Amino acid sequence: MPTSRTGSRPAIFPLMAATALALSACSAGTSAAGSSAGGAKTLVVDTSFDLKTADPGREFEPTGQIVDKALYETLLTFKGSDVTKPVPGLASSYEQSTDGKTLTLHLRAGAKFADGSAVTADDVVFSLNRVIALKGNPSFLLDGVTVTKTDASTVTLVSKKANPALPFILPNPALGILSAKTVQAHGGTATSADAAEKYLNTTSAGSGPYTLTSFNTNTQVVLAKNPNYTGSDKPTYDKIVLRNVQAPTQKLNVQRGDSQIALDLTSDQVSGLGGGLTVDSGASSDVIFLLLNQDTKVSSTAANAKFAEAVRKGIDYQGLLQIAGTGSVQPAGIIPSTFLGALPASQATSRDLTGAKAALAASGIKNPTVTLGYASDLTVDGLSLQTLAERVQAQLKEVGITVNLAPAPTTTELDNYRNGKEQMGLWYWGPDYPDPSDYLAFLPGNLVGLRAGWKAGADPALTALGDQAASTTGDAARTAIYGQIQTSLNASGPFIPLVQPSRNTVTAGSLTGVVYNPVWTLDVAAVGSK
Repeated sequence: MPTSRTGSRPAIFPLMAATALALSACSAGTSAAGSSAGGAKTLVVDTSFDLKTADPGREFEPTGQIVDKALYETLLTFKGSDVTKPVPGLASSYEQSTDGKTLTLHLRAGAKFADGSAVTADDVVFSLNRVIALKGNPSFLLDGVTVTKTDASTVTLVSKKANPALPFILPNPALGILSAKTVQAHGGTATSADAAEKYLNTTSAGSGPYTLTSFNTNTQVVLAKNPNYTGSDKPTYDKIVLRNVQAPTQKLNVQRGDSQIALDLTSDQVSGLGGGLTVDSGASSDVIFLLLNQDTKVSSTAANAKFAEAVRKGIDYQGLLQIAGTGSVQPAGIIPSTFLGALPASQATSRDLTGAKAALAASGIKNPTVTLGYASDLTVDGLSLQTLAERVQAQLKEVGITVNLAPAPTTTELDNYRNGKEQMGLWYWGPDYPDPSDYLAFLPGNLVGLRAGWKAGADPALTALGDQAASTTGDAARTAIYGQIQTSLNASGPFIPLVQPSRNTVTAGSLTGVVYNPVWTLDVAAVGSK
């Protein structure tokens, strides 16, 4: 989440164990999955809720993203799981200036809100300015951006600084477009005095494929097909029921047909699933990494460049993938493998035990000992950091490095991490938005760099590359410069990317169009049936 910036939108807190109710198929009055009670075709989706609001100007939690993706259209979007190229949404086309500061968007003709009224440039300006003014969780997405109406079908976004990432940011459901007239009639304003959240938690005001029927942050959310939806792909299901269910119950429900989709099962839980179910396992966008503190006052051992080399070469990355499960991958750099700017898999670091021992000898440190801090109660996509820490400890012991494990509850260890007090840390970064610029946080003097005691000025050449990357436009040029940044980080930086855990989606075999997306997890409107 941007307020905590532990890593990202799907960061620390959404991945902690859910404490809400585990619902059976018939609780809260839902009909059986895929049924056609009363002629309405219903899709039931089980997930572990991290949900606070349906108001797009205020939501920035994983379940909220699923809900608002269905209720509100954004100017741009992504197709399926591909987040390397924004495609038209409410905007039929766009142009970005060569300096990366101006983004001009042309609105799709004929778009309508659920009440039948036309989507206008004024609605776009109101909606985006409202996000900025609320200063809520998603407001940072539009930091330094001015939104203006150019004409009746054109909107211009101007950034104070070059912002080539903006087309990749606009698909976020938090930037969904609302009917200004409707929201204003219920206390909404593009100021901090806005009071429309209560209304938006009962009735949607968007142009998306679904409308909001009922909303409860602890139990379930029910959506109904929008008869006035003008998008090209019409939804299959008349009704969508999202239920708050813990993972073990999710497995039981989908096995017995009480739900059609389960979103939160681990690799162990999906192993051997049959009965006509489909399991889609693939790498998530979360990158788990080690940090080595560069502040000698915290640890002169961790700050030693040759010691860092020994750690980097001493990790058995393939061994970590084995415990991470099917679908997990080793990231070649700090940018996830599925994002623009990711290094090719061929550049991933391999274990070199002989080289690790040689680097340790060259460090001049006899019998090195370092303390590894991590959140003992945290799992990332089902992978326990406790299990990962124990494996890293054993692997580095083979190099001659003693790692003392220092687990602590997330609330405690998070403070140590943020304040740069860990000698060695085990954490992860999930993207705030699917663009490589989000990973400039790892450079010296930036957010995560400082957490590793890597102060501004520590690597002037790398800092210069980061400044250049922030203003570089064009996919090819951006891929090249972010490749240089990650190559430099891999060679001498304080971060060691370990693994991208798998994400598992279990579905009834009759479904189509179930695709994981790192921004909104699942587009329920795209789900069809055979």
